[in-house]
Amino acid sequence: MKRYNTPHRHRVIKTRLTEEEYAEFSERVTLCKMSQAEFIRQALTKSRIQPVISVSPVNDELLSAVGKLTAEYGKIGGNLNQIARCLNEYGAPYNALSQEVQAAISGLAALKFEVLQKVGEAVGNIQTYQL
Repeated sequence: MKRYNTPHRHRVIKTRLTEEEYAEFSERVTLCKMSQAEFIRQALTKSRIQPVISVSPVNDELLSAVGKLTAEYGKIGGNLNQIARCLNEYGAPYNALSQEVQAAISGLAALKFEVLQKVGEAVGNIQTYQL
């Protein structure tokens, strides 16, 4: 009796196909001139299947809101840096600068609240999406 140097396979995979799917599968197997099992093994090991991720409108709105808020945070941060540079340069805080700092801090607090609100709305509306 002849021995072959092939791995012993224990696991079985079963699936159901429509008539059209089976006809296409059979045609491909025939064209490749290999067994159905070998065709499936080759498809599993040599092809690359990437998951399709669909973005829901909720995610689009959330990403847009977060992008807008990130840009606003950057502008406010730039303003605060300019104010700090003036204060360091001139050594004495001016009343107008103090008001600007307070306005910037209020703006940051408002933006933080808006971000938390948008994220809360998105998380509160959990839906199942097909991947």
